[in-house]
Amino acid sequence: MLLKELSELQARAGWLSEAGLREIAERRRVPLHRLESLSTFYTHFRRSEPPRRELGVCRDVACGIAGRGEALDRLRPLLDELGVELREVSCLGRCDGAPAGCVGECAVDLRNEAELRAALDDPASRERPIRSWSADPYASRGERYGALRRWLDDDPARLLDELEAAGLRGLGGAGFPTARKWRLVASRNASPKYVICNADESEPGSFKDREVLHDLPHLVIEGMALAGLAVGASSGILFIRHEYAAERQRFDAELAAAREAGALGERIFDSDFCFDVEIFVSPGGYILGEETALLECLEDRRGEPRNKPPFPGVSGLYGQPTLINNVETLAHAAAIAERGSDWWHALAPDGFAGHKFMAVSGDVAEPGVVLVPMGTTLGQLLDACGGMKDGAAVAAVAPGGASSSFLPGAALDVALDFDALSEAGSMLGSGAAIFVAEGRNLLEVGLDVARFFRNESCGKCVPCRVGTEKAVALLESQPLTPALLGQLRALHATLARTSICGLGQIALAPLLSIVDLSEGAARG
Repeated sequence: MLLKELSELQARAGWLSEAGLREIAERRRVPLHRLESLSTFYTHFRRSEPPRRELGVCRDVACGIAGRGEALDRLRPLLDELGVELREVSCLGRCDGAPAGCVGECAVDLRNEAELRAALDDPASRERPIRSWSADPYASRGERYGALRRWLDDDPARLLDELEAAGLRGLGGAGFPTARKWRLVASRNASPKYVICNADESEPGSFKDREVLHDLPHLVIEGMALAGLAVGASSGILFIRHEYAAERQRFDAELAAAREAGALGERIFDSDFCFDVEIFVSPGGYILGEETALLECLEDRRGEPRNKPPFPGVSGLYGQPTLINNVETLAHAAAIAERGSDWWHALAPDGFAGHKFMAVSGDVAEPGVVLVPMGTTLGQLLDACGGMKDGAAVAAVAPGGASSSFLPGAALDVALDFDALSEAGSMLGSGAAIFVAEGRNLLEVGLDVARFFRNESCGKCVPCRVGTEKAVALLESQPLTPALLGQLRALHATLARTSICGLGQIALAPLLSIVDLSEGAARG
């Protein structure tokens, strides 16, 4: 694969030189322009030689709230002394350690000078403790992959019935019923089929899949294998963002352990079922979280979304039926396969089912990932993270990450639930609550989100490419007036109707929602 070879070249040389690209083109007998097209599209690739020492600094909303500017002001004398150059980067998935930066593969808290010095001396990713979670059905016993062992002797169609009875929905953003997606792929009379775990969570505020991968990689692997059994696939791929080096290492180690235990590979647990998983490291870009852009990347093309239909379940990787689920969905599917749908329903109060990993960041006392029953209110979620920092009042909260509309502080009694949040005017999204305290400039918070979507637009469709740039330029050049707000609403309506994928369709919605909250507060 060309993208893998480009990644390997950059890992060796630190960047992609003209000579390096020409050598690959000649050896692989591909046109140089194809390598140029790939190397200039993906954000992780460097086309100029990097400085000797460099600090990547997250430029997005959670780190802005956490005081990125003030932290950098304090660090500048040290950075100048050590000859460290700064480079702005998109969200690093470390919003619980905001303001965040990175040195090589090592994530750093910009408020911690000792941590930064250690990373500059050794930029390799650091080991960190493994947490125990009640979501793990194997936490109290040593043997893993029990559900896979048992379902090998059962009818895979019954596993689909169990997932349907549980009511599990996709937990990466769209909320599509899991059993229905699996049935679609299972029903296709084609071979080969593929199972892909989408671990490219790149949206500001979203980092719960990072923790699941780190602490529960065996559940993700078992979920992928069970999915392969249910849909008739023998190949699985973990598509993981390059910033998650420590999580990739944990997952890779568990892959080896699973193969050693007989849970992956040929004739799993002495059955006729064969299934294995490989890791593909994303070359960078938020757009790759969109499932068809992810497929384009895996096929060695620029990661630009495809028109749908056909959907990946019908024509996905290499035109074959392909099941794509996110990390958390697959982990919960494995737990349901082990414990059953009745257990899943019993986890939550009446009217709800299951539990949910939530990433919490912003103006909270203890940002991080928590596991809560579905139906937990936003206020209870906030309490689980120590409340607001310094006892501040809540001005706004985006319950589903940067792509979700902001709700007012008065919405803390809204339940974490797909339908309840939709009725309130937002969405559960990727499960990433960003709390904003009263006293902050809400327009600047919304503008930070709009800048993110502008920066991450793949550029394929004109409405998104031009519309996001226009909206940010307008807000940066003049005060917000009723006339300008009217222009922004018209832009949003156009993007929502005409953009190819979800990025353009929602790019301005969070900004407009927080503008509405700000105006409402001013009137109040």
